[in-house]
Amino acid sequence: MRARNFRLGVQKGVKIIFGTDIGGYPWTETETKEFDLMVNWGITPMQAIQSATIAGATALDQQGRFGSIEAGKLADLVAVSGDPTKDISELERVQIVMKGGVVYKGEK
Repeated sequence: MRARNFRLGVQKGVKIIFGTDIGGYPWTETETKEFDLMVNWGITPMQAIQSATIAGATALDQQGRFGSIEAGKLADLVAVSGDPTKDISELERVQIVMKGGVVYKGEK
């Protein structure tokens, strides 16, 4: 049912914004599992990534402040070993997290 409704929303042009309310997996799993579900349910890996970046910023009318990597914008970054546009599950294996220029996970 969730997959069908998600696909229908995509077909109808519903804006997809990443959040922790999609369900469909145990809450003990990382929220990044949502990326895999969204791709399996009909959007591209890049659309899934954008749902967690520029789409959310745009929905909040804050795209001038954050949501993409550009000079002068606030940015929190993650790094993974592989290419998440080829395998979205790479986002489940984050190697480095950087927030405000400080590394919180990975090598400093």
